[in-house]
Amino acid sequence: MIEIDRLSKTFRSRDGADVVALKNISLAVRDHEFITLVGASGCGKSTLLRLVAGLLPPTAGAISIDGKPVSGPRRDIGMVFQSPTLLPWATILDNVLFPLKLTHQITEGSREKARHLIALAGLSGFEEKYPKELSGGMQQRAAICRALITEPATLLMDEPFGALDALTREEMSLELLRIWNEQPKTILFVTHSITEAVLLADRVVVMSPRPGQIADVIDVPLDRPRNFDQEARSEFQDCTHRIRELIFGNRARRTAAVA
Repeated sequence: MIEIDRLSKTFRSRDGADVVALKNISLAVRDHEFITLVGASGCGKSTLLRLVAGLLPPTAGAISIDGKPVSGPRRDIGMVFQSPTLLPWATILDNVLFPLKLTHQITEGSREKARHLIALAGLSGFEEKYPKELSGGMQQRAAICRALITEPATLLMDEPFGALDALTREEMSLELLRIWNEQPKTILFVTHSITEAVLLADRVVVMSPRPGQIADVIDVPLDRPRNFDQEARSEFQDCTHRIRELIFGNRARRTAAVA
């Protein structure tokens, strides 16, 4: 379980002023739960992910995973960014194996494990190809395989499909659900797409504008497995309506206050 307790993060700007990115965030994430984070740009979604990953220190509050405080990067956490950031000179197989090579964890079964993940992601036959020979969606699948090769219990995903076209994005969403179903992980997933957030999540965390706070946590009462046909269901529509109301309502109130 991930426990976030009264977490705050303040940055120092170039002019010396303090910028409060996150304020008093508390959230408990159950094992193998799929959580999506949505909110207006600049509300601290990516900052929250980096704090959970141990890539940034909190200004106040604490994060623990399975009862152990997060004080730096951990091997049981994998991270996927918007850009695949694959090594252009390495094959897809070697890209997937890279985290194990970096930490000197290569074993006799590592290549077999990597090939299994590549097959799981629908990339069989592309093991010896280079990133430039793959489409953007295929590169992102390889990046997900790379994040999974160390068998992390938690996967943090920061708008991983944001740079893809609409059709590829839908395909990747369904592919991620399939992989998650076959290899359950605790997932925190940042997205700007409300539809994507509802399709993927057990719960959607809606964040308010800076300083980022949790405006509400929406339970998604949809059966699994999921597909885009469920968009027409009233439960799906109710969730998306509530999320839009929270995001745009907060934005409207902020605009009125400034005026």
